[in-house]
Amino acid sequence: MFEKILELDKELLIFLNGLGSPAFDGMWLIITKQAYWAPLFLIVFYLLQKNLGWKNFGYYILLTALLILVCDQTANLFKNSFERLRPCNDEQIKGIIRIVKSSSSFSFFSGHATNSMATTVFTFMILKKFYKHAYLLFLFPLIFAYSRIYLGLHFPSDILTGYAFGAIFGLICYKFYLKFIIHNS
Repeated sequence: MFEKILELDKELLIFLNGLGSPAFDGMWLIITKQAYWAPLFLIVFYLLQKNLGWKNFGYYILLTALLILVCDQTANLFKNSFERLRPCNDEQIKGIIRIVKSSSSFSFFSGHATNSMATTVFTFMILKKFYKHAYLLFLFPLIFAYSRIYLGLHFPSDILTGYAFGAIFGLICYKFYLKFIIHNS
């Protein structure tokens, strides 16, 4: 059963990765770097500060930094425990897929997917009461994490597992924020 899931995961990767073309490679290399998302982050930070005030915004930044640290370390722990090769290093498929970027670290599960989903869930939970269309924030982890498949760096299961861990961590962080930060403000 587990082997069948891994085979389906590889087949889905081959399909999704194969949708790319050299004309779009540069765009996806930009999308995969967090620094290029800075304008979006600054807009979100502005909206948060405007609605929360400086003190609670400061707590938000602190908790977000801790959230990213926890997500990164959890993803690294899993990567080093499972030692699943990235698609770009998998001998069975690396000659079939488009490899736009390579990495020698392990694949399971995606830190990009975990961090982007965790911070988005945390941020969405705060902003949804202020903005009707706050759900649009979820475009960030969807596009950001897909870039990892496009580039040949992650399998779909790496992304989906990262999303699951990220969503859980983001909700826990939000509950902590409500209980200890907002409740005591």
